[in-house]
Amino acid sequence: MTTALFPVALCLASAISLAATNVLVKRGGDVLTARMLVSLVMAVTVLPLVPFVPLPPRETWPLIATSMVAHWFYQFSAVRAMHRGDLSLVFPVMRGLGPLATACFAAVMLRETLNPIQMVGLFAASVSIIVFALPTGATLHARRLDRRALFWAVMTAVGVGLYAVADARAAREMPGLALPGSMTFIVWLFLIDWIGVTVVTVWQRKGRLLQTVRPLMRGGLIAGLLGSLSYGMAIVAYTLTDAAMVTALRETSVVFAAGFGAFLLHEGFGPRRTTAAAVLACGLVVMQAAG
Repeated sequence: MTTALFPVALCLASAISLAATNVLVKRGGDVLTARMLVSLVMAVTVLPLVPFVPLPPRETWPLIATSMVAHWFYQFSAVRAMHRGDLSLVFPVMRGLGPLATACFAAVMLRETLNPIQMVGLFAASVSIIVFALPTGATLHARRLDRRALFWAVMTAVGVGLYAVADARAAREMPGLALPGSMTFIVWLFLIDWIGVTVVTVWQRKGRLLQTVRPLMRGGLIAGLLGSLSYGMAIVAYTLTDAAMVTALRETSVVFAAGFGAFLLHEGFGPRRTTAAAVLACGLVVMQAAG
């Protein structure tokens, strides 16, 4: 495998893991509690690596703090979006607009710019992701867009762009010890990330936390392990190529999630999704070939 294709392979593997994680969170029903369990498991998975990574230098802590704020903004926007609208509506919007948001923020914060051909590929990929799973109900009522859900889906996309750029910048500044600098950032990110969502969940579910956690334990454990694998691969990819490229490739998770739904839940795929998936693949190929 060539060096140029290695980050692509990482991103696609990350997308598959991300899709599986979201399917498990969706099946749990309680999105906030499931998100807490995923974050807790992700923190536990990196504990064995703590002796092999250095304490981040003082000058990198503001970068870590920025990443944490971006992650928490993303998480709570996603929870609000999923509670207010069907996953089939909000997930494609928030993940489909993510690459465009990342490209905009990366141009300002990382001085990364895509060439015109890559921008065409990115735009085509983003639009196809959104088209991929727009409402398909048979009635006008079933197809009606929930404005509040869409608002939070757009805010989630903004969060995707913010954390992608913040994480890329922080990972590139991290020193290595026995492991690469990207692993240093992964470990400290996961060790801190669970705090915000756990505090909010404990407060929201006070008096019935154990009742809500018990039925989600198995799915949360598996989703957390997959989440660690998914974002760990993404962080490594951020250090190897443009942040917008990584985000665009990861958002193919929408296609993989629909594929899992068609295979496991017997949900329809249909000609529209087949066409959108083909356009998405072409857009990503154009981005990679023009790089």
